[in-house]
Amino acid sequence: MRPQIVLFGDSITQQSFRSGGWGASLADTYSRKADVVVRGYGGYNTRWALFLLHHLFPLVGFISFLGFSFCINLVLWNSKECSPATLIVLITPPPIDEEGRKQYAISVYGEKATELPERTNEMAGVYARQCVELAKDLGIRSIDIWSAMQEAEGWQKKFLSDGLHLTPEGNAVVYQEVIRVFNDAWLSAEEMPYDFPHHSEIDGKNPEKAFQQRCI
Repeated sequence: MRPQIVLFGDSITQQSFRSGGWGASLADTYSRKADVVVRGYGGYNTRWALFLLHHLFPLVGFISFLGFSFCINLVLWNSKECSPATLIVLITPPPIDEEGRKQYAISVYGEKATELPERTNEMAGVYARQCVELAKDLGIRSIDIWSAMQEAEGWQKKFLSDGLHLTPEGNAVVYQEVIRVFNDAWLSAEEMPYDFPHHSEIDGKNPEKAFQQRCI
């Protein structure tokens, strides 16, 4: 059975299979080696996400990208309980472009839009630091997207489409960081075998031979 890498999170994860998305890029990288499954639920918090954990497929890689959610530690403990051998990677929320959130609210709600953004970059940083610390406490890997993105000049518009969700460039940052962590662990795509023989390994006159070890 082909192993699975499940991307579990909120709207940022839900959108990761769009054109240029980090999930789509992972699926391409692990093509014929592992199934990359998106389990993104826009608008969910972690309390609600807890109800979904036992419905996830058996997997070898688990990436939790739950943004501004609560009870992250419960999600991680439950995921470990369900799949003890799973590689868990916790991703912090991205930074927030507060002006971008204001402009987005105005474009959607017009005069009814609030003057203050519903999210702040300062609070996103609080969650990011807590995510990193929690990962250390639990002995699992983490990716600090909040810090990584802010290292680039003009990150607000370069990486965020509406002050919160990711542009193609923002998705590329997440993808590159995930690949880095996977390569440091035991999920390097280059080192994983194909699920079935490469066509160059199949003898047209005796195709059965190539499939004997893996399929019979």
